[in-house]
Parts: sequence; structure tokens; C-alpha cells
Amino acid sequence: RGAGPRAPSPVRLQGAMALRRARALAAPWRLLSCAGPGRRAAAAAAAASPEHYGLHIDGRSVEAASGSVRPVENPATGGVVATVASGDAVDVDAAVRGAQAAFEDGRWSSLAPRARCRVLFRAAELLRQRLPDFAELETRQTGRCLREYKAQLGRVPEWLEYHGAYAASHGFEGRLPPLTDASDHVNLVWRVPLGVCGLITPWNHPLLIATKKISVALAAGNSLVVKPPLEAPLTVLKMAQLLEEAGVPPGTVQVVPGPGPDAGEALCKHLLVDRVDFTGGTATGVRIAQSMAEAGRVKPYCAELGGNAPVLVFDDVRSVEEAADGVAFAAFIASGQTCVSAKRILVQRGVAAEFTERLVAKAKGLRLGEPMLPDTDLGPVISAQQLERIEGQVGTARAEGAEVLCGGKRPDAARCALAEAGHFYEPTVLGSVSPENTAFAEEIFGPVISVSEFGTEAEGVALANNSKYGLGGAIWTSDVRKALRVAQKVRCGVMWVNCHHRNDPSSPWGGFGQSGIGRENGPESFEEYTSTKSLTLRTSDARENWFGDRNARYS
Repeated sequence: RGAGPRAPSPVRLQGAMALRRARALAAPWRLLSCAGPGRRAAAAAAAASPEHYGLHIDGRSVEAASGSVRPVENPATGGVVATVASGDAVDVDAAVRGAQAAFEDGRWSSLAPRARCRVLFRAAELLRQRLPDFAELETRQTGRCLREYKAQLGRVPEWLEYHGAYAASHGFEGRLPPLTDASDHVNLVWRVPLGVCGLITPWNHPLLIATKKISVALAAGNSLVVKPPLEAPLTVLKMAQLLEEAGVPPGTVQVVPGPGPDAGEALCKHLLVDRVDFTGGTATGVRIAQSMAEAGRVKPYCAELGGNAPVLVFDDVRSVEEAADGVAFAAFIASGQTCVSAKRILVQRGVAAEFTERLVAKAKGLRLGEPMLPDTDLGPVISAQQLERIEGQVGTARAEGAEVLCGGKRPDAARCALAEAGHFYEPTVLGSVSPENTAFAEEIFGPVISVSEFGTEAEGVALANNSKYGLGGAIWTSDVRKALRVAQKVRCGVMWVNCHHRNDPSSPWGGFGQSGIGRENGPESFEEYTSTKSLTLRTSDARENWFGDRNARYS
């Protein structure tokens, strides 16, 4: 007191800087305040009229038949990133018929696998050159930290290269199965593309998950119609343009953003669609299966659905601090909005107290704010609706006996300068969670985790398997034999030991139970995007007369 004005605290300084940065991103003219009147007017016009994206059909950007347009919101600032045409069943029908025509005339499906491989490699190189632009656009439409996207998207071109190379080198190799007692017949077996594939992609990893599906579908020779989410469709639309620039013929990749009940359902039910590949929630995955059955068309279906991943932390971990850091990464990357985010943290009693204390301290220290800034650790969740859902689930968990060890609420302005503008939720750790609690039984798709204790290895495995889901899971231990033993017992399709979120185009990805059916990545995904064709060829010149020769045989 009496010493003059106080210096602003580091928290206030950081918050003020983040807010100024967010305002600049939401209003481009602020960046040109020192420019001449002409440039300021142009910037103001750009801010007032955000970029517009149409549907991508037959190589052109077109408006929806209904004229419907939706804004794409920046979840961190509430500003409008762009507007996008919103398609429905009419647009889906046009896209599917265009893709069917492209498949039938062979502009892509009849190319040699090596020719398709060369195009996909060109696309990978173009994508690498433009990754900074894609990363920034992803951040603006999802609110996920730019630092995360720079790390993640750097590997996305590998999916184009892997699937292109696999198709060219192994995917279409034929075989000659021997026919018993039929030396005058030859059996030829080879793989063929399916036709038109419908891909429905989510908002949490827009470019990565779309590229995982698109790359293998194209490598296999299919045509495809992609329905990206209305919340984050922009990079998928950009990707379609890039693929055509690389040499994919127009009509081969169609993109129709639109609401799930309109565009998504129409795509799944369309009789000319030969396969559906979906990533999203379990309830939606079930509805898709029902809608395909109602349409009366049998077709293969791949679904990567909910997660609620268990993480087992044993008391023989090399370092409790390292395990806590690793689990925090597993849980809070992408603000907890990934299908394999750590959700159910199961800790052996010998280290439970220390581990939980360190994990809570880590969560409390994470910095929330403008995702474009390099020092931000957590961005917002995708929408106001999702934020309200998280709040409701945490409220239910508390009513059922869970203890909030940290978080459990929206941040105030002191912790997050964009708290009022964006859809932020504090990283939350819940303790005293029983298997019957909502926080244990249901996936909370946000920065919320539960901590439960176990005694023996068998008890830990039983807790891990006490779930209807089975997508991803992790084990933290210094005993490799224990790691292998436990990994075999835990019912998850993807497992990690002393790490998390590692992914590769060669490694199959999919779950058990209510986490879905089918597999992405690896040879398994290529096989799902193709079908075998078997041809039996008679090589003998001898005449066959079944009805004239009573000793003739046909098997």
C-alpha cells in the first residue's frame, strides 16, 4: 500500500495477451490498424464476410440444393471461421450417383495399383507442403491447440503413402489355390474394389480420421462420398481439392457436409453405396446399422465407436511422476475429446496416494486459453452443447458419490482469458468413483477422468474389463512380463504400455464390444475395402456331358 500501482500478475498478463490474440484472430482488421484505409477496408470486409465453402461434387464447389448454409464456429472465441453449404438427401443422391459413374467408367478404379500409388504419393507431398495451413484451419474450427495439430498432422501423409504402397506391392496379388482331384482346372483368386463407399467422419480429428479412411478407400480403387461433420468440415473439403490436384479424377472423391439425420442417414441408406465406414458415438453407430437394415440393402460396415479407456497403473512403475505425466497426456490431450483418451484411471494401492496427488497437481497446472498460442495446454470443447453435456455428467457423478479432486467447472477469467467467449471446461479429476458411478460406466467426452484403486493384478484386470467398451487401454509397469500378461487379458483392441496415443498406418485400429466392428489401418483395412473374386478355369479339351455321362462329376 502507498507504493504506487501494482505490477500485473503473470496470470493477468498471460490472460490479457491471449485475449488480445483471440480478438485479433476473430477480427482481421485489428491486425491492420496501422495500414492504409484501403487495406483496413479490405480486412474489415473479410471479417464481415467469412470465407464460404460449398459442397464438393464432381470436381466443383456447389451450393446445397436447398440453399442451406451453416456457420462454422471457432469454439475458443465464438467467432465465425467460415460458412459452409449444408447438404441433405438430394445432395447426397447427386454425389453418390456421380461417384458411381466415376467408378463404372473406370477413371480411377481401372487404373493399375501402381498408378494409383503414384497419385497418392503426390498427394502426400502436397499435403506436407501445406501442413501449416491445414494445422491452423484445424485449430480454428475445432479449438484444439495448434501445437497438438503441428505434431499430429505431420504424420497424416504417411497414411496416403502406406496404403498406396501396400496396394501396389501386395494388395492385389492373386493366388492359385490347388483344386483337389481336378488337375484340368485352375482356380484364380484376386481382390477387387467394392464400388462407392460412404465415409462419415467426426469433428475431433477431422483431417486425420478422414485421411485414414480416404487413403485406403482410394488405394483399393473405390469411389467415395465423405460426410464430414458440420462443426468441422473445412479441412476435409480442402483435402478433396488437394487430391484432385494430385491427380485423383473428379467425381472419385465427393464431400457433402450436412446434419447426420439428413445427409448421414441418406448416405447410409442409399442403395448405390456399397460400404459404410463411420467414426463417432456408439448410439449413432447403432442407428446407422438400423437404417441400413431398414433400407433393405446388405452392405459391409465398419464402425469405430465409443471408448472410455482404462489405464492400469501398477505399484512397480519405474517412476510415479513419469506415470502421472503420461496419464495426464493420455487424458487431457485434445481436451479429452478422443476415442482412446484415458478415462478410467485404475491405480494399485501401493502408489495410489502419491500418484493421485501428482496427477491432480498436473491437471491444476495446465494452461487454458487461446489454442493458437504455443504456451496453451488445453483449448475448449467443441460446442456449447458438448459443454453442457459434460457439466451434466459430472453433476450426476457427484450426486452418485464421486469427489471432485480438481476442476469440475468452467474456468473463470483468472485461469482462462477466453472463459466467457469460448466453451472451456477445467481439467477434472474425480475420486472415490465406484464401478456403478456414471464417471466409470459412461464415456465423458471431455477433460474429465476418474481415479479408482485396486489391490491385486486380477482385481485391476476385472475393473478394466468392467465396461461395455473395448477400444483403447494402457498399462504402466516396469515388468515386461506383467505388461504382456495383462495386455492379453484386457479386452481392448488397441493397447499401450508406458505410453499412449501412439498410432501408425500399418497397425490395426478398432475395438471390442460397444466400441465397434471392423478395423482401420494395416492390411486388415485394405481387405475391408476390397472383396475377393474367385474364377475356376477348365483347361482340358475333353468334352463334358453331365446328362449324357452317368459317371461324370462336378466337384
